[in-house]
Formats: sequence, structure tokens, C-alpha cells
Amino acid sequence: MVGRDGERARLSAFVLAPDGQALVLRGEAGVGKSTLLDLAARLAAEDGQLVVRATGVEAESGLPHAGLHQLLYPLLPTSDDRPCDGRPFDDRPTDHRLSDNRPSGAPQLGAAARAAFDAVFGRPDGPPPPVMALGIAVLDLLSWTASKGRPVLLVLDDGQWLDEASAEVCGFVGRRLAGRPGVKLLVAVRGDTASPFDTAALPEAPIGALADADATRLLDLHHPRLGRQVRGLVLEQAGGNPLALLELPAHLADGPGDRAGQDLLGLHGVPLPRRIQEIYAARLARLGDTVRAELLRGALDGAAARPGDGPASIARYRMREVDEAVACGLLVVEPGAGEFAFRHPLVRSSVVQLATPDQRRAAHRVLAQLHREYPERRAIHLAAATVDPEEGVAADLEAAARSATRRGGARLAVSWLTRAAELSETRVDRSRRLGEAAYVAGQTDHLGRARSLALAAAPGTDESPAAVLADSYLALYRDGEVRATHRRIVAAVERLRDSPDRGHHLPGLADRHDLPGRADRVGQGPDRPDEVLDRLVSLLLAVSQYAGDRATWRRTHEVLATLGDLATERAWMYGSTWSDVVRHGAGWSRRVERASAGLEEQDPWDVTRLAVSAYHLDVLSPLRPYLERVVDRELDTGAMSSGIVMLHLVLLDQLALGQWDAAERTGHRALALATERGHGLFAHQTRAYLAQLAAVRGRTAEARELQTAVEAWARPRGVGFLTQIADAVGATAALSAGDYETAFLHAIGITPPGAFRPYAYQASRTLLDLVEAALHTGRAEQARAHALAARDAGLPDLSPRLALVTHGALAMTAEDDTEASAHYARAQSHPAAERFPFELARIRLAHGIAVRRLHGAAAARLPLTQAAKAFDRLGAPAWSARAHAELRAAGVAPQAPAPTSIPLTWQERRVAELAAGGLTNKEIGEQMRLSPRTVSAHLYRAFPKLGITTRAALRDALTRVSQPTPAP
Repeated sequence: MVGRDGERARLSAFVLAPDGQALVLRGEAGVGKSTLLDLAARLAAEDGQLVVRATGVEAESGLPHAGLHQLLYPLLPTSDDRPCDGRPFDDRPTDHRLSDNRPSGAPQLGAAARAAFDAVFGRPDGPPPPVMALGIAVLDLLSWTASKGRPVLLVLDDGQWLDEASAEVCGFVGRRLAGRPGVKLLVAVRGDTASPFDTAALPEAPIGALADADATRLLDLHHPRLGRQVRGLVLEQAGGNPLALLELPAHLADGPGDRAGQDLLGLHGVPLPRRIQEIYAARLARLGDTVRAELLRGALDGAAARPGDGPASIARYRMREVDEAVACGLLVVEPGAGEFAFRHPLVRSSVVQLATPDQRRAAHRVLAQLHREYPERRAIHLAAATVDPEEGVAADLEAAARSATRRGGARLAVSWLTRAAELSETRVDRSRRLGEAAYVAGQTDHLGRARSLALAAAPGTDESPAAVLADSYLALYRDGEVRATHRRIVAAVERLRDSPDRGHHLPGLADRHDLPGRADRVGQGPDRPDEVLDRLVSLLLAVSQYAGDRATWRRTHEVLATLGDLATERAWMYGSTWSDVVRHGAGWSRRVERASAGLEEQDPWDVTRLAVSAYHLDVLSPLRPYLERVVDRELDTGAMSSGIVMLHLVLLDQLALGQWDAAERTGHRALALATERGHGLFAHQTRAYLAQLAAVRGRTAEARELQTAVEAWARPRGVGFLTQIADAVGATAALSAGDYETAFLHAIGITPPGAFRPYAYQASRTLLDLVEAALHTGRAEQARAHALAARDAGLPDLSPRLALVTHGALAMTAEDDTEASAHYARAQSHPAAERFPFELARIRLAHGIAVRRLHGAAAARLPLTQAAKAFDRLGAPAWSARAHAELRAAGVAPQAPAPTSIPLTWQERRVAELAAGGLTNKEIGEQMRLSPRTVSAHLYRAFPKLGITTRAALRDALTRVSQPTPAP
């Protein structure tokens, strides 16, 4: 603590302050951060606070929530509170989920919080929760603990090694402690090492080297008898680093002065942590083999430098019989628990570096056995323990990769699959696993790596299944190339179908039959290994969907039919629902619902494909809670492409349910991500959805601007999926503006009246638009023909939304009042009618108009009032004005509610001002110490509050709003 008066005062004020807060200590290795953490912990303990300590572990930096587990373990009771010992091994697995038999005084957590903590404690029953859900659960737990009269101090050392998922939650919690008295978070990170806390936007305190006078005083206090020459050498070499000032003299005293001095001078120019490591290495070299082996196992398993209070983390190796290492200053004995811990992280690094490769592999084998109940931890040690090909280890790594993928760790799965390929005993297995790694890399948006892995899986050819998959995803996502991509995938599917040894070179997981939907194949048992064929077919169907034309879909269905027993039920489901729901969608809703029962056990890309089928059948809402839970996970550490598709699906459900403000925020987030990743297809798809949203809200200029951009990109490429949306946007925007002739022309561009153009998926979705536009332009016969065509095609049986709009269209075009009344009643009483508020309000408006003309004003007031309130609530001013005008004609003069503005937060305002000044997201992030993704998030929340959709409109919008919220 010499020379640390300022730091001590700040930490004392931090620890003893009644308000919740967070602080990050940043400095180089050996500068004294851990000692300052010890001081803070001691001050807090003396004040009666509950101190919870954790240490970032480099070996676990790739394991989601490993660090958070350390922090939560002392706070939550478990069904078995015994920490796992390294020796002897116990064959009984320990379940570390929260116990239902909670001890007296334990926090009574709700189901959501219990599920969130179960995920962190290593035995999840469902998917890991997103950052916000888990962060809120942690905040609730901390607040509950502090509310019992004992404030909480969380102390985290070596934060640079914390896994990204834990760091995000800690950052989320730290930024929200200001309003939660009694809870504090103190973190130490190395200043010379990249850290997940670099972008956490938490207050920081730099811990620098000691001033010359303080360095001299510290050296003299601990080594008063140093000779003048050695003293000067130590001061020069230490450069004010306290650990170096304490350790270098001991190193010089280990041997003859001249030789030791020469050794030290020989390290001149080497970074200081390395010099200290050399000192520790000299001490390690004097230890016996048994002690060094114990230290190595502890170091590789992440034994904490100074763990502090609370029980140890589960399944952590405990070092035994290492008193010799304590005597020479490498280990300390933890007070109370009596456990051995490394004196400093640099000791742990020295232990690992000094060990031979054979010694490290032997230690990893022991640790792999220790973690046998935890596949992902086991995989880390297995990968490091094995040199020669070994099929059992490769299979274990493959299983761990599968587990990681389903838990949102697809990026980590790529590394494990690649290592599994290296350890495969046969060329076939190696190729298969490299192909699997290529596929997962493509889903994580590492398309370049996906292609290199695919080429490695089948060297010498660009037409291997893995290469076709990698190249096709690249062509589709980046460039929207559907024609050539479709031809190439068809050729690859046919080659694979006709190959006599198909199962021997398919890079997929042979045992994927444990997934729901994998076993229910047409005429095929669950054990077939044709995973890559499934993936090629799924991609072929996706390309066909984006092409959206009759010829492409016919060719795709021909290929699907030739596969016979090789085609899965999922393939037929996608081929039917994605292509032409009017002709092929019957009977699939129940199967989609059945397949949705096991989403947690499916890969993220399988979930999104199933959800797309649910969207086409208008049964997406039950899947949305799961999508919202996992989308952040996939965008951060998992399948990025699937994450963007999940955002699209959430947006579409929000649009259907009338949650338009939320839909706009989701859309801008998806657009920012797609643009940042260079996904031209996803970016323009998002613009198309935002155009639909602008059209229903009556923002016709914005809708047409977006529509034009989408058409200009999609039409030359033949992306019919997007050009159909553009036509639908034109129809809806024109209806909102009262331009019914233009609306009719756009609608018949999708499908002619009285028919539903084959493979035009917007044909059924624009049924109401075409009918209304035809009626308002005097084309009553064409409107009637279209309504009857919907009835005869069986649309009411296909989906709840189509049932609603079909009965609405039949009512609007009915030839007599009795028929009209019956269909209006069936539409408005449909069990799912309220799930589609915009369509329901339009039908009620038409009903009110018809009733007023036939039965008088009094009878029309109820449906007109219902329609007007719905349009007001949705934020559709053009439709709302129309409904209020009809109400006035019916003798009612309702007052439209005054719009309420939502103020910008201080950060939103500041980000918006910098963006209006022309700065990029990266430049704004550097100025405000935020990540570019966080800047993007602030902007997409600010845009709807300002009533704009582009950065160009920021300056004018900011001049219209009131003064910003004061800075915190």
C-alpha cells in the first residue's frame, strides 16, 4: 500500500458509500490491483458487508457463464452444496441446479429467475437466457440479499479472462447499480490485455506505477540491506512496479550477486511481466516432480489467484501436498477454507509455460476425467490432451460442439469440430467433421472460414457438398444471387443422391436423430447420416423462396420428389409452406406446432426454418417467446445469420400483433446488423419489412422511398420474394393515402382478381388490399370474384389470419345484407381475430360504413368506435381519420387522443447529436467509450422517439425536441 494513498481513499469511499455503484481498476500485471482488491474486501468485511469474490480464468474464457457461476455460487443454495474435489473422483454426478427444498431465509425466486440461474449453474433445462433476462435476475438476487441488512460487494479479479457472456451480464448489472443501494461491483483488469470490460461503459480508476520516491520507500521497507548497485539495478528494472520491487531482490539473493545481476541485465528489454515470470520459473525448477504436477493441474483448471470468501466453484481441481510451493512464495493458503491458491496470476502462467508438452497433456487428461459430467469443459481438456488421432476423443469433441451450438456457442463449436477433425482416425470422419465445421462457421457468419474449411474437407474440388454449401450461403447472403445458386445446389443434390457411397462422405453428424423432426422421415429410420443432404435441400428451398417464381419452385419440387425416402418430413414441410401456402399449406399447422414442442433441443438454424413455416401459416406467435430469449445469444456468440432471421421473425409477429413501435425498433436493429455484416439480402429484406410498417402507419413518403430501394436491388437479381413485398407496400401505402386506383394496380401486380398466382406468397396476404381497392374503384365484380376465389381455395382452413380476411372480404362483397352480416359476424367472432388488430379494425370500419348506410347511424356506432379506437392505438393516422370521419357522420364527434412524446435519455440524445454531426458509429463509440453495437442500439431506440427513420433527419428532429434529460 506504499504510495497508494489516493487509491486507498477512493476505494474506502467506494466501499463505504451507501449507494450502489461499480468500479473497474485497470493497470499492468504486478502493479497491485489484487492487493487493492484485498484492501476493499477487508474494508467491506469490517463494515459487515457480504463479500463475494471471483477470478477470471483463462482456461474457461470460452465457456459461457463460467465466471458468473463463481459469483453466484456463494449466494444461491443448491441441491448439493459440496464443492467437487479433484481427488478422489466421485462417480456420482452432482446436480447444481437450484434446490426446490430451499433453506430458511433463501430468496424466493420466481420461475423466470430460477430458470435463468439454472442455466448459469451448468445443468440447463432450457436455453441460456439473454443478457437482459439474466442481468435482471442477478439484480433481483443482489437487491434481495442487500435488503436483509447486509450490503453486498462483488469483487472480480483478472476480469480480462472472464468469459464474454459473464462479462456482458456483469456490465449490464454494473450499469444499473446506481438505483440499488447496498450493492457494489469492483473489477480489476490488466491494462495491456484486451478485456470484455473495455466496452462495458463502467467507471474506471487507472492504477499506475509507483512514483520514484514511493518505489524507493517500498524497496527499502522490504529489502533494507540491498547494496547500492543492486538497489539501483532493481529500481531501474522494476520501473515502479510493486510486484517487481518485491520479487527481483529475492531473485538476486538466490545466487552469487554478480551472476544474478548478469541474469537480470540479460532480461533488459523484455516486458516486465515476463521478467517476473522468469523469477517464478527459477523457483518452480527447484520443486519436486509431484509438486509441479499438482501445480500444473491447478493452473490448467483455473485455480484462483486469491479466491476469497465463499465455497469453491464446482468441479475445480484442488491441489494437495504442495507446502513446498507455499514455502518458496508461489502459493498462499486461503484463510478459513485452508485451500491452496496461486499467489499471483503470473505464477499460474509460469507453471504452464515451464511444463513440457507431455506434462501438460497428462494434466489435461486428469482434468478431462474430473469434468466428465460437463461435456464442454471436458472438451477443452480433451482437445489439449490428445496428439495422435483417437476416435473416442474426436467423438467427445463432436458431442461437445453439438451441445455448445444448442447453448448459443456456435463459434466455439467451430473450433471443437476442427480439432475433432484433426483427431479423426479415418479420412472419411475427418472430411465429415470439417464439413460440419464449415457449415457451422457459415451460420456464425464466418463465411471466409467456412469456405476454407469446406475446401479442406474435400481438397482438390470446388463442388464438394461442403464447398457448395459455403459458397451458396456467401452468394445468397452477400449478393442475393438466386439463379446461379439454385442451379449449383440442384446439381450438388443430384450428385449426392446418385452417389453409391453417399453416407461415406457426408460432412454431417451421423447421430443427429436425437433432434425432434429428425426421426420422422418419409420411409426412413432415424439412423441415417445424410445430414448434409438435408442441409443442401433446406438451402435449396430457401433459395427458391427468395426467388419466388414458378419455374424455380417447380424445379425444386421435382428434385424433392426424386429423393424419395431421402427427403425428410421437414423438407416437405418447408417445400409446402414456403412455396405456395394456398395450394400446399393444408394440414401443416398441427405438424409445425408439434415440431415446436422441442425447440431447446434443436440447432438455431432448424428453429428459424421451422419459425418461417409458422409465419407462412400465421402461427408464429407461440414461437416468438423462445426467439426473443435466444436471439441476443445467437447474435453475440452463436449463429449470427440465424440471429438476424430471428429478428425478422420477431418483427413480423410484432407487426401482425399491432406492436408497431417495438417492430420499428426491431427492424432498425436488424438493419444495422445486416448492413454491418455486409448482408445485402438481409439488409434489403429488413428495408422491405420497414416499408410495410411505414405503409400501414400512413407514412407514405417513407414507405415509397424504401420500396424504391428494395425494388432497385431485388428486381435485377430476380429476388421475387422482395419484389412481391415491394408491390404489397405500394398497395398498402396507396390505400392509406386514399389512392385506390394505384392500390389496385399494385395489388394486381401480385395476382389477378379471382385467382391466386402460383408461388406468389403475397397473393393471399394481400387479399383484403385487392378487394378494398377494387370496391373503391367501381370494380365490384372483380372484388367479389376474388373473395369467392379465397373461399373456394379453402383459405379459412389454412390459417387464422386468412380465415379473418376471407370472411371480411366475403362480407364486403356480399350480394345481400344477410350474407354480409353473417360473414362480418364470423370474422369478428373468430377466436384469433384480436391477434390481427389492423385487419380486424379495417373489417370493422367497412362493417360500420355498410351498417350506417343500410340501418342508420345508431347501429353503426359500435363497429365504427371499435375501429377508431384500434387505429388510434395502433398509430395509423390515415385510417384513424377515416374512422373518425365516419363516426362524425354517425352523429359522434370523438376526440382523438393527443400524441405523447417519449423523451430521449441522456445517452440517446448525446449519441444522436454526434450522429447528426456526421460521426460514424465507431467514432461515436470511441468518444463515448461504447461499442459500435451499443451506439447502434441507442440510435434505433432514438429514431422512433424522434419520429424519423434515417440519420439524415437527425439534425432537424433534434431541434424540435425539448431539452435532453440531464446527464447522470
